[in-house]
Amino acid sequence: MQIDLPGAEVTWLPGWLPAPQAEALRLGLLEEVAWEVHRIKLFGREVDSPRLSRWIGDADAHYRYSGTVFEPHPWPARLLPLRERLVAETGRPFNSVLLNRYRDGRDAMGWHSDDEPELGTQPVIASLSLGAPRRFVLRHRQQHSLKREIVLGHGDLLLMAGDTQRLYQHALPRTAKPVGERVNLTFRQIAPRAESRRG
Repeated sequence: MQIDLPGAEVTWLPGWLPAPQAEALRLGLLEEVAWEVHRIKLFGREVDSPRLSRWIGDADAHYRYSGTVFEPHPWPARLLPLRERLVAETGRPFNSVLLNRYRDGRDAMGWHSDDEPELGTQPVIASLSLGAPRRFVLRHRQQHSLKREIVLGHGDLLLMAGDTQRLYQHALPRTAKPVGERVNLTFRQIAPRAESRRG
């Protein structure tokens, strides 16, 4: 299903990962991953991210985000078949994945674009949702009234490509409503550090 946003390429695939596989993956990641609180810069000062995270990738997939360089942790075996399926279905490589764990409605992700230099000019971001449904919102960088909201459910895949990151921001807002735990995996291709710093 294509999301109607001028200039963007956003595809929503509900139930891309069947519920039994999605639940097995969610439980396995909750048990096996050494979750961390990432420190990021916000308005000039370092703060704890309002969620738990883990940066995973090939050895050269160093990621600079919000003033911090994250060194990749090795791939868990259970994520390798998932990466292979995404590569086969999208025709694009993925050498890394950011895992975010939203424990309840207070855990969130603020407005941002995945537009770091390491990602290239038209990155493909493959975002897999596991667990409780949460609101995902996209808005145009200049025209904030131009926005779309999606409720991402268990096993849903969202693909963002083309000029989406250049033109739009996205967020996972906080909610006061009681919601269960959610795990999100965003697969991406990071350029080697030497290449990403050229120019």
